[in-house]
Amino acid sequence: MYAIVRTGGKQYKVAPGEVIRVEKLSGEVGQGVELTEVLLVSQGEEVVIGQPLVESAKVKAVIVEQGRYPKVVVFKKKRRKNYKKKYGHRQPYTALKIEEILLS
Repeated sequence: MYAIVRTGGKQYKVAPGEVIRVEKLSGEVGQGVELTEVLLVSQGEEVVIGQPLVESAKVKAVIVEQGRYPKVVVFKKKRRKNYKKKYGHRQPYTALKIEEILLS
């Protein structure tokens, strides 16, 4: 069984027991989260496709970690113009452990 969910402007294929990293969600480690924007649910041969969402479906997950990805360094330079700019960015993420996929 698996589902396709949308969160943070991205789509993820999830199955029970998996751990996925999504865009930062508010909440503490150990807190439960419900993902209600389910686009597709598959149970063996049965596939339910939403238009655009599957109304009766939701995915229950637990927050396992609140972290940040490694730093991405951005360096800009224009030759012979004495222009240099260097800065970095670390994107925050939330790691979710998928508990179950509910289809009513």
